Amino acid sequence: MQTMKTNAFRTMAGGFALVCGLLGGTACAADPDATFNEVMAEKSILQQLRQGGLVLYMRHGTTDNSRADQPTVDFNDCNTQRVLNDEGRKLATAVGKSIAQAAIPILEIYHSPMCRARESTELAFPQLKKMFKPEAGLAYSGNLTTDQKKPIVAKTRELVSAKVPAGTNRVIVAHAPNMADVMGYFVKPEGTVVVVRPLGSDKFEYIASIPPALWASLLK
Repeated sequence: MQTMKTNAFRTMAGGFALVCGLLGGTACAADPDATFNEVMAEKSILQQLRQGGLVLYMRHGTTDNSRADQPTVDFNDCNTQRVLNDEGRKLATAVGKSIAQAAIPILEIYHSPMCRARESTELAFPQLKKMFKPEAGLAYSGNLTTDQKKPIVAKTRELVSAKVPAGTNRVIVAHAPNMADVMGYFVKPEGTVVVVRPLGSDKFEYIASIPPALWASLLK
């Protein structure tokens, strides 16, 4: 979470940012024009994750930008989609190994049906296949109209807001535009893990971000 110097944390509800003072009793007020402030994780985040009750939203690995998603994507045909490149495969594997090394307990792993997210999930968590939960509602929203995005935004918000039991965590592997639509945060670079605290009723608190390069210092 942010330090006392920033004196604020963010709770997301219904697409608006609620800016709440950290000092006790400060009321929250909806601020749809608030600018999102990214917070880099500190070592203390690992202890929070080990205690559980959190959500890790991971963006898939880097992709082959020489090919784009076709206008009509077939989830079962990777030839219709932008896919991981070799660097992205190595990145997904490395992030998964860092999560395992950090001894972070995982209850379930939801992933987008897009090939780049599905493959990232398989590479990051090869020993946890029984926990995989493909979810069409996590599909890439970047090329969609406002109306087409609505069910994806709703499902993404639902999964980052639904409470998780203490002692374990929920993992979501999906795309940057989904979180941008939900909380005004375009997750980058690829492989970044966003940690949020689910509060239920479509509300959640953003805690911190872990870009791939940050894991080394967190695990020292």
